[in-house]
Amino acid sequence: MRWRDPLIWSIATFTTILPASAQIPERLRPFIKEDARSLVLNHVRVIDGTGSAPVEDARVVITDGRIVSIGSAAAASAFPAGAKVLDATGKTVIPGLVGMHEHLFYPLPGGGPDRLALYGEMADSAPRLYLAAGVTSARTGGSMEPYADLSLKKLIDSGQIPGPKLHITGPYIGSLSPTLAQMHILTGPDDAARLVDYWAAEGATSFKAYMVITPEELKAAIDRAHAHNLKITGHLCSVGFTEAAEMGIDNLEHGLIVDTEFFSGKKPGLCPAQAANQAEMAKSLDVESAKVQKMIHDLVSHHVAVTSTLAIFETSVPNRPPLSTLARTRMALTGKAWASYLEGRARVAERAATSDFSALFRKEMQFERDFVKAGGLLMAGCDPTGYGGVLAGFGDQRELELLVEAGFTPVEAIHIATENAAKFLGEDGLLGTIAPGKAADLVLLSGNPAANIHDISRVETVFKDGVGYDPEKLIDSVKGAMGLR
Repeated sequence: MRWRDPLIWSIATFTTILPASAQIPERLRPFIKEDARSLVLNHVRVIDGTGSAPVEDARVVITDGRIVSIGSAAAASAFPAGAKVLDATGKTVIPGLVGMHEHLFYPLPGGGPDRLALYGEMADSAPRLYLAAGVTSARTGGSMEPYADLSLKKLIDSGQIPGPKLHITGPYIGSLSPTLAQMHILTGPDDAARLVDYWAAEGATSFKAYMVITPEELKAAIDRAHAHNLKITGHLCSVGFTEAAEMGIDNLEHGLIVDTEFFSGKKPGLCPAQAANQAEMAKSLDVESAKVQKMIHDLVSHHVAVTSTLAIFETSVPNRPPLSTLARTRMALTGKAWASYLEGRARVAERAATSDFSALFRKEMQFERDFVKAGGLLMAGCDPTGYGGVLAGFGDQRELELLVEAGFTPVEAIHIATENAAKFLGEDGLLGTIAPGKAADLVLLSGNPAANIHDISRVETVFKDGVGYDPEKLIDSVKGAMGLR
C-alpha cells in the first residue's frame, strides 16, 4: 500500500444514518464490544488484503459502518468529532475473511463404516464461530438443509442472530452415493435444470455440482445457473477439471486431489473409486508434468477459479493437525462429537504406514502454488465436514496457516482469503480490502500475522459494518454446542 499526497485518503460524503449504537438490535448487544458511530484505530499495522506489504503505524477511521480514511498515525489531522480512539499499538488490522467453502452443518457423532453419514444443521454454533474467527462473509459450499440456510441468512441480515454475511449455495446438484441419504439422486439433465430453477427462485445465489453427476447433467446445471446470472462450482469426480472448464463451470473445489482426469482407469462420465485414483496420483502423478500444467492453463484461460480447502485435507494426513493445537476445537464440540473426531483420527493414524495422503497433501500444495503462478484465482475455505474436527471459523484460520505452509507468504495467504474471494463474488467494490468507502468489515488481531501467521487466531475484535463483536463472548455462547446445534 502506498500513501497518496496528502497522507490521508478520504471520501468526501456519506449518506447520513443513525449512530451505530442506535441500530444494534437487542439480541446482538450481549456480543458487542464497540458500537461508536465513529471509531479510530490508531497506531495500527494495516495488511490491506491486496497483497501489498504491511503498513506500520497507521490510522484507520471508521464512520457509520464504512472506512472513511487510512493514513499515517503521525499525521497532524484531527480526529472526527466525537470519535472513539483505540490505541492499537502492536496490533494488526486485516480485512474480514471471505470464506468460500463453508457449511452450516457438521457431521453428527455416532457414525462409522456400517452407518449412514448424517449431517446436522449447526444453526446456533456455526454462524457465531465463523464471525468470532473473523469470517465476516461466507459462501456455503453446498447445503444439506437449504431452507434452514436461507432462514439463517435472513435472521442474520435482520439482526436477530450474530453471524457473517452469507451467500447461500443451493442443495448439491449430484450425489456421493445412495448411502448419503440427505442428497438428491439426479435422474437426468432435465432434473438437474429443474433443481437449479427451483432453488434460484427460493433465493439460492450459487450452486454446487457434486461427485456423481453425468457430463450431460453438469452441462444442464451450468447452463441453467448462468441463465439466472448465477455461478456454479463443483466438487467433481465423474467429470474431470478440463472437461468442466470447457463446459463453462465457474469454480472448482478442493483442487488436484479430487480431479480424476489423469487416472488410468477413468471411464467417461463415471466416478472411479477414490482410493484407486488417489493411490495412483500419490505414486506417479507429477504436478510439473506437461499434462497437469496444461490442465492448469486451461483453467486459467477459461477463468475458472479454484477454492483451496487444505484444512479438510489435513485431517486425512495421519496425526495432523497436532492435538496440542485443538484446545478451542475441543471446547466448542459436544463431548460425543469430540470423541467421534478422536475415533476418526485414530482410524487415519492406524493406516499411517500405507497412507497416500502425506504425498497427496504435498502435491495439492504444489498444484495451488502453480495455479496462482499461472495467473489463476485461488480462494480459500475450510469445508467443515469429513469425520469432524474442522470447525466453522477455526478451520478458516487453520486454512491460512496451511497456505503459508504451502509456500505462500502470510500477506499472500490473506490476499487469497479476502480480496480474491470478494472479486469472485463480484463484491470487491465493497469487501475484501481495506480502502476508503468500503464496508468496515475488519479483524483486529493481537500480534503480527505477516511475521507469524499463527497470530491469525489471536482475534481481539471483529468489525462487521463498523460494529465491533467480542470473539470470546461469541465463542463462549456456543461452547460445547457444535455437533448438536
